[in-house]
Amino acid sequence: MYVSRNGPNKLKRQLPLKFKTKTPRLRFRSEFRIHSHTPFHIHFIFTMAVREERVTEENDAEEAKRLMLKIAAIMDEARTSYATHNRKLKELSLLRSKSSSHSHFFSGFSKTITPLFDFQRRLASADRIVSFVSAFAATAAASGDFLDHFLKFLLAAAAASNKTARFRACQIVSEIILRLPDDAEVSNEIWDEVIEWMKVRVRDKIPVVRTFAVRALSRFVNDSVNSDILGLFLEVLPLEQNADVRKMIVLSLPPSSATSQVIIDCTLDVSESVRKAAYRVLANKFPLQSLSIKLRTVILRRGLADRSVAVSKECFKLLKDEWLMKCCNGDPIELLKYLDVETYESVSESVMEALLKAGLVELQNGASIQQYISSNGDRTEGDSVHCPPSIQPMEAEAALYWRTVCEHLQSEAHAKGSDAAATMGTEAEVYAAEASDKNDLLEKILPATVGEYIELVRAHTNAGSNHRFACRQLLLLGAMFDFSDVTNRKTAGAFLHELMCKPPEHEDDDEGNIVVLGDGLSFGGDNDWAEAVASLARKVHAAPGEFEEVILAIIEELAQPCRERTADYVQWMHSLSLTGLLLKNAKSLRFLQGKAIGPDELLQSLLLPGAKQSHLDVQRIAIRCLGLFGLLERKPSAELLKQLRISYIKGPHSISIEACKALIDLVMWYGPQEVDKMLNLSIPCQLNSEKTTFSPVNFSDSERELDVGTLDILYGGFENDDWASPLPSNEDECVHAILGEGFAKILLLSNNYPSIPASLHPVILSKLIYLYFSDVSEHLHRLQQCLSVFFELYPCLSANHKSCITKSFIPAMRSMWPGIFGNSSGSTFMVSQMRKRAVQASRFMLQMVQIPLYGKEIQPDCENTNTEHPQVIDSCVELPFECGEEGLALRLAVEVIIHKFEVI
Repeated sequence: MYVSRNGPNKLKRQLPLKFKTKTPRLRFRSEFRIHSHTPFHIHFIFTMAVREERVTEENDAEEAKRLMLKIAAIMDEARTSYATHNRKLKELSLLRSKSSSHSHFFSGFSKTITPLFDFQRRLASADRIVSFVSAFAATAAASGDFLDHFLKFLLAAAAASNKTARFRACQIVSEIILRLPDDAEVSNEIWDEVIEWMKVRVRDKIPVVRTFAVRALSRFVNDSVNSDILGLFLEVLPLEQNADVRKMIVLSLPPSSATSQVIIDCTLDVSESVRKAAYRVLANKFPLQSLSIKLRTVILRRGLADRSVAVSKECFKLLKDEWLMKCCNGDPIELLKYLDVETYESVSESVMEALLKAGLVELQNGASIQQYISSNGDRTEGDSVHCPPSIQPMEAEAALYWRTVCEHLQSEAHAKGSDAAATMGTEAEVYAAEASDKNDLLEKILPATVGEYIELVRAHTNAGSNHRFACRQLLLLGAMFDFSDVTNRKTAGAFLHELMCKPPEHEDDDEGNIVVLGDGLSFGGDNDWAEAVASLARKVHAAPGEFEEVILAIIEELAQPCRERTADYVQWMHSLSLTGLLLKNAKSLRFLQGKAIGPDELLQSLLLPGAKQSHLDVQRIAIRCLGLFGLLERKPSAELLKQLRISYIKGPHSISIEACKALIDLVMWYGPQEVDKMLNLSIPCQLNSEKTTFSPVNFSDSERELDVGTLDILYGGFENDDWASPLPSNEDECVHAILGEGFAKILLLSNNYPSIPASLHPVILSKLIYLYFSDVSEHLHRLQQCLSVFFELYPCLSANHKSCITKSFIPAMRSMWPGIFGNSSGSTFMVSQMRKRAVQASRFMLQMVQIPLYGKEIQPDCENTNTEHPQVIDSCVELPFECGEEGLALRLAVEVIIHKFEVI
């Protein structure tokens, strides 16, 4: 790159760019012409002046050449190692001070480094030269105007058409800017010109030029005078295709309310390096207190669950070093207070699991749950209301902390015990000792007796809704106690009976109506609460049939007013929610036989009457119980199916959603043919291959019961536009979303439903494609995720699936293209948007046809089994003609010909 040591009189290469670095010389022969009539002495004087000028020029040229050789020699040594830079900087500075003039030095310096601007390869030696040159320019800023001239020189290169010159210029400019001290004296005009050119280079077509241009501007982004730089970064970041440029932009963004959400959005970037950079910026620039609770939990949820180990480690580093140690002094409970454990419980659990696995949770000063069970414990006024004197209520963060710690100790003890059982000798003794230590520590943390544990839970139950979360955490600890003793089981059973008989929390609205708090479906108004109660009940009543017997006895007691038709709204909700808890956790209706209230009586006296109640909340929970009851039957009863169909067709939207869920579950569990058989429908016999469309359903005709198949009724729900809008209480739930998810599962498992004609599969698939690309699914995120996974797997599993895709192509296009087959059109803009969407769907379906099938391979360790498992994608599998692109092209050609004949 620079002058060779063997031939110091020749430069290796020159940059083709033309930079005007020479000062103009006085041309005597052109300025002053010597005429024949000029006197001799004047002629002699001019002749001597010309000769002196030539000698001066030759001397200047020799001096410039020597200067360039000295500079080149220094550069040549500086490119070998960073260790020589400090010494060579002093030599170069001394050479500059000894130079006859600063302009001569700058001319030689710029000519010497010119070959660097044409050197394309990014070698370590070239980067060392760039670092050396930048360091010298930064140190020379304190004396003279060298930096001003050099920046102008670099800006000329940044404007060149040569991409390598632009790259090197932006690279050196960025290095100089980052190395300059804050008190460096540079004219404002030069800085303005540098900033403007770097802003231009941010939009350069070469990614590496954009990267260094962003790096150069990063030091000015905090300046209020240059606020447009931040706007430029925020503008180009979503549009940037190169991962390195996106990473540099993220690293350059300052901490502010305008950039926090942008940086957090980059934690979902497809590039691992960008995601790591986002977490690094969040750790270095955003203190824990500066972020909202929602943003904190989003950061942790995405980072700890990231598919890349490097990214998850970067997030854990943020959690440990910045948030736990710096902001919370190493106290996990203090950290949990910043996460709102009651709202973001799953994120808080992930945090505790990560800290426990890393060994960052240390129990100090004998801390345990037993410290909350003390007769002389310190209690603050207000916390001990409604609590026994010996119980101190737990905070939500402490309850979650102790629950996760106990679960971790129990799992560690079980793991060490299993390792001890699988090994022998000294190793087994070591594992057994570790398991014993874990169990001993667990016993020290948990309450000493089951009675104390029950009193602790009861105290939190009676403390009110403010301690409900802590109470649920304590209920989950019941799995760690031994209830084999009769006394313990009797104590726990009495508490469970008391808990289940407690009516649901309710209040009066502005109009004086009673409103039950919660989701209106689960026992206690919360599915997590119901699961916690059920887990403790199954632990206490572990004998076969005991769990069902105990709960049925309570239901029989609670349902007495319902059977006598004297129950109010709250009593109905209480009885049905407890029934739902039983049906969800019961293994079979066989365990309900011969108990306080049998299955038939339960259906006839509670579930079916509840589905006919005037109150919508009672109808909704009763329909849910009917669906659970039907799944436990050997064959679904006709009365149950009829009630579900009626509620699906005639009920309000919220009722239709629950009935739709129940019908889809029953169809998938028993099969559509078995469901229709139990209804004794007078459906005409028809060969499966002959049915190509679903029977039309008129939902507005509520005078007679529809005599059509259950699958036809479900598919007909797609035609009801009122069912496309989600509920205000749940933005992911509507009938169309439930139907889309259900039919996607039916198609994916079509081999399990031979009663569904294969000719209906293309009809279902075309409807799912239409639903996926329609405006309906734009805000239904669960449906979008479900269908995206379905479309990814469906074409890979079977050649029949590919045949179904080719057959559904034409119907899907007919349903989506505006202005044909009864489709609405609208304005020109709307027609254009609908056509674009149809074209996008056609490309999507073509990609599904082109996806290769999964290859199948027999398990080698199972000689007598015929089970096949999908392994790698096999692109060599030969498909039938109609299943590939050729078959699709033929169908399109036939459609075009038919359309032409229709036009003629």
